[in-house]
Amino acid sequence: MSTAIVKPQWSPMNIFLMVLGFVFFWPLGLAMLAYILWGEHYGGSSEKAEKWMKKQKHKMRGCGGGRHGRFSATGNAAFDEYREAEIRRLEEERLRLEQEREDFEEFLRNLHMARDREEFDRFKADRTSRRFDDEDEAPKPKKKKKSDEDDA
Repeated sequence: MSTAIVKPQWSPMNIFLMVLGFVFFWPLGLAMLAYILWGEHYGGSSEKAEKWMKKQKHKMRGCGGGRHGRFSATGNAAFDEYREAEIRRLEEERLRLEQEREDFEEFLRNLHMARDREEFDRFKADRTSRRFDDEDEAPKPKKKKKSDEDDA
């Protein structure tokens, strides 16, 4: 049972919306006409959507819902216990590898930071030495000697 207000069928509401769509913006009216004519054929009903959802839920139950529940019990307790132990071991290994990856990324960040700091320090030192070299080369204004001032 569908409770949608706008269904893909000829109803006064749909006709009104189609005319309104043509009046304000013709592609909307055309889209409404297409929905009325072919909406049911291309999956426009809620019954089809509900059927699809049930089908997907059934598929998910077959594969298991959670990370560790991918497989259903086989009936062999020893094998099920072994499988759960292996899954736990693999999960621990995955977590260990994830931690190593994070540590390596931290190492790379520190390495890049040290390289950037070294380049910046080299830039500052070069800039400072260049400034002092420029000051040495620039002609300095001559100071008048006091004896020269007195003569004048």
